[in-house]
Amino acid sequence: MNNLVIVESPAKAKTIKKYLGADFEVLASYGHVRDLVEKEGAVDPANNFAMKYQVIDKSKPKVDAIVRAAKNAGALYLATDPDREGEAISWHLTEILRERGVLEGKELHRVRFYEITKNAIREAVESPDTLNDNLVDAQQARRALDYLVGFNLSPLLWKKIKPGLSAGRVQSVALRLICEREDEITRFIKQEYWTVEADATRAKSRIPARLIEYRGTKFEADAQKNRFSVTNEADALEVERTLATAAGGKLVVDRIEKSQKRRRAAPPFTTSTVQQEAARKLGFTARRTMQAAQKLYEAGFITYMRTDSVQLSRDALGDIRGTIKALYGDKALPETPNFYQTRAQANAQEAHEAIRPTSAARTPAEARREIDDEDQARLYDLVWKRSMASQMTPAVFDTVAVDLVPGARGATGAARHVLRASGQTLVEPGFLAVYREDHDEDETDVESEDEQRLPVLAVDDILTLDKIRPEQHFTQPPPRYTEASLVKSLESHGIGRPSTYASIIDTLRYRKYVEMAGKAFVPTDIGKIVAKFLVKYFTTYVDYDFTARMEDVLDEISNGSKDWRPELERFWTPFKSRCVEIEKGVSREEVAESRELGRDPVTGKPITVRMGQYGPFVQQGTKDDEEKPRFASLMPGQKMDDVTLEDAFKLLSLPRSLGKSADGKAVSVGRGQFGPYVKYGDKFVSIKDDDPFTITLERALELVVAKQAADAARVIVDFGEDVGIRVLMGQWGPYVTDGVKNAKAPKPGIPKDADETTKLTLWRQAAAALKLEECRELLAAAPVRPAKGGWGRGRFGAKKKAAAAAKAAPVKEAAPKKTAAAKKKAAPKKAAAKKAVKKTVKKKAANTEA
Repeated sequence: MNNLVIVESPAKAKTIKKYLGADFEVLASYGHVRDLVEKEGAVDPANNFAMKYQVIDKSKPKVDAIVRAAKNAGALYLATDPDREGEAISWHLTEILRERGVLEGKELHRVRFYEITKNAIREAVESPDTLNDNLVDAQQARRALDYLVGFNLSPLLWKKIKPGLSAGRVQSVALRLICEREDEITRFIKQEYWTVEADATRAKSRIPARLIEYRGTKFEADAQKNRFSVTNEADALEVERTLATAAGGKLVVDRIEKSQKRRRAAPPFTTSTVQQEAARKLGFTARRTMQAAQKLYEAGFITYMRTDSVQLSRDALGDIRGTIKALYGDKALPETPNFYQTRAQANAQEAHEAIRPTSAARTPAEARREIDDEDQARLYDLVWKRSMASQMTPAVFDTVAVDLVPGARGATGAARHVLRASGQTLVEPGFLAVYREDHDEDETDVESEDEQRLPVLAVDDILTLDKIRPEQHFTQPPPRYTEASLVKSLESHGIGRPSTYASIIDTLRYRKYVEMAGKAFVPTDIGKIVAKFLVKYFTTYVDYDFTARMEDVLDEISNGSKDWRPELERFWTPFKSRCVEIEKGVSREEVAESRELGRDPVTGKPITVRMGQYGPFVQQGTKDDEEKPRFASLMPGQKMDDVTLEDAFKLLSLPRSLGKSADGKAVSVGRGQFGPYVKYGDKFVSIKDDDPFTITLERALELVVAKQAADAARVIVDFGEDVGIRVLMGQWGPYVTDGVKNAKAPKPGIPKDADETTKLTLWRQAAAALKLEECRELLAAAPVRPAKGGWGRGRFGAKKKAAAAAKAAPVKEAAPKKTAAAKKKAAPKKAAAKKAVKKTVKKKAANTEA
């Protein structure tokens, strides 16, 4: 019997084919094969949330190939990934095959494996299962939910803020996290505090110590708890003098406390923790990590990478423990396996194991011989080391804390001061021989491994006090989110699923809601406004607990305890009502986050900064004034929150007259869609390196002369203004233009061994010999080029040149004029066209990612 196995990726298909042999054909679906139709009504709440699907265009050839193969197969094995998405893909394939009539009389099986190894695949094929309808329902509910949110919220953002924006169920909450952290940073008021440390020596060993008790009370310098004993320099110097007087150049050992500390390894990776650690250690984005992990899984190097479990199978434990013993010896191996507790989460991934190597014996060095991709090799190294470390003995440290007192021991009350010296020695490296976990900068409870070793000391030993060091500090605002800390925060709130975090972060960047400052996310002006709009008007739907509860519901659907349609109805009815209410009751002005900067001292008109349809701008006056308000866009990189009244006056100072040239033409400077420019008569010159607010007439004329010279150098042949056709030298060689179309000038016969300069010279000479009719023929065959900015082109010159070209073209018989009735008849077509454009724009909102 011929068996057909369907997987998601060609790499996976190739690996599996090796293990199944000649009786099995393995084809790839290349991911999702169907999605919701791209139009309104793809999800119909009025019809029990009926969903209309269509085969994705790029998937049609793959689907056709699967259908052809299925016709000749006796049994079909759906072997897509073992999660909700994979289950949904198998269901969609089943529906397509059923619709095309190829399932009748055939065995249909669902197989799931969590690692692509010979044994795992054969066991799955020998013990097939059926489709899990609950998982399919959960995936459909998620897709419908995200569609309904995107299709209704995104158009609201277009109308109330600016076109091209999007809002997604989880994406919006992630944006809220980033914006709220930025607000915290903005509101943060730094506080001064001081620490006091001392340097002492004994037998040439340097011993640093810090003040922990002063005048008989605890000395506080805790920035996390905001507790400080000294907050100014005068008090710090007073502490220094008091300690110096009491010490008389000596510190005495008052107490010694020794202990042994054991530290366990972190558990093996989950989807979330591998994204976090790859961001910290390797500098990978979440998407880059998941792409590399997917490839490693498909090639059989690691187990399935979408999982929230930290458990390892019995076979895996035996494999890992055997490898540890072989590589690191019995001392590194605990008597019994280490077990870790998986944190209960609403949005649990379905994989039953943590991410681990499929074979522990395949070390990173050996894997590199088989892995060509550097990202995959580095990620495998990380996964292998984390898995090994998770089953090794704890690291053991000897720690010592020595309390030192200035002067003699036995002082009490206000006369007692204590400085503490701490040291630690690594006795048994245990798992640290393989792996050390990195941490985010806002994790303050992380123990250091790098404290120095102290010399052997005894109570009453006397140390020489070399120096007392008061040091000034300032409290720091909370750090901005990085990919690692954002993923961690989303997971801790129970928001979304780790496997979707990469696409969420990509969407925030693509929509320009955030920008990067190094590795940190900084919300843009538009990002802040979108977040404020959603928090203000859709508070419930971007609430952290609400979003987490929705993940709970999806999880309950996936385990069969809830039906998806009633849950969607429970969400949809109030949500739709709120959308209608906001569309009717909230104006664009209310959402624009307008901020008054002050008033114009001459006119008394208000000066504001706000967000507009084309971005942030400053405005002088209001729409209710008799005179039209004046506007000026912010400069690139300028933030709405940072704009001052002085900045606004500067922006509104353009266009600025510079005077006249020697030939009497007016010269001015302004800013337009394509940046700052000098206007000379009716010509425009772009400004690149000069400041438009300070440029002088002399400098502006220099730019004009340089532009004229550059344009003149480009002209090879000019057939006259009345003809409007020229032959110019461009970046890629000579070309013919009439201002509407460009046509490449034909190349002459050029010797193969000619250098580039010679080639261009010969080509230019040939172009100079072109006749007018030859140029017209070349232009007639050329496509219409898109308009571009520039002197004599695009927005400033295209119309004139087009007119000139039309003038030069052969005269055609005039078309009869349309009657008034004909004109009226034509009007509905224009309206229909406008409607179609709006519909097309609306389609895109439906595809918003969560």
